[in-house]
Amino acid sequence: MQIPQIQIRQQHTQLNIDADLGQFDMRQPEATVDIQTTPARLEIHTQQGHLSIDNTDWRDALGDGPHLEAMHRIYSTCKQIALQAIAKKVEDGNIMAAIHTRRNAIAELAVESTNDVDNFQFMYMGDASYDNIDIRYQPATVHIQVQQGQVDMDVQVNRPEIQYYRGKLDIYLSDYPSVEIIPPQVNLKI
Repeated sequence: MQIPQIQIRQQHTQLNIDADLGQFDMRQPEATVDIQTTPARLEIHTQQGHLSIDNTDWRDALGDGPHLEAMHRIYSTCKQIALQAIAKKVEDGNIMAAIHTRRNAIAELAVESTNDVDNFQFMYMGDASYDNIDIRYQPATVHIQVQQGQVDMDVQVNRPEIQYYRGKLDIYLSDYPSVEIIPPQVNLKI
């Protein structure tokens, strides 16, 4: 025997989605920059060096010195030279008066007179020395002043410009849901 059965047919929903993506348009303008600079400043002040050369002692040693100093030297030594000359004459006279010694006094005095003159006692010039020229140097002075420069920057960031274009989104049903129930066939023949 056959058992009657109910048939159920079901059709599912079919959902369709048609979508296009949206689109962004972005722009970023460059930043606005304002730069102001103050240049550095350098000031240099110099005072020249000074060189002084004093050759007075050198000229004096060559006999070309100050006339007044030369005359003063001669005057200050005249008395001593005169006394030495008188003493020499007295000594020469004593040698000539010493007849009892049996020396040849005139010949001795003649030989001695050639070695007698001391030219240095008549010198009116200054002393000759390796240090007769005085050199003095005062170095230059340098004053440096630096004033630092600076940079002032003013930066203004511009906001980005963003535009969005919407895409398309369509959602629809292409097949609707349905349920179909089919009853069994009943045999009416009995």
